[in-house]
Amino acid sequence: MNKGELTKAVAESAGMSQADAGKAVDAVFDTISGAVKDRKQVAIAGFGTFHAKTRGAREGRNPATGETIQIPEKTSGAFKPASALKDI
Repeated sequence: MNKGELTKAVAESAGMSQADAGKAVDAVFDTISGAVKDRKQVAIAGFGTFHAKTRGAREGRNPATGETIQIPEKTSGAFKPASALKDI
């Protein structure tokens, strides 16, 4: 399911127009993205938790030359599904 299909399903389920459903879906995604960017956790009961995950700096290897390089620390968004979602 892509974003358009999700928007259509929300519109049908909530009995609203696709334009309004699209605004609601965008608002939810923007809110979750903003919270994760601010390193806050977003927990939705029965669904899961969105959070920022940091991968520490490490040493890597350039596959083309075999040279050792430093890979910097990186922070990205992560999702941990709730047990109710895992059971589906």
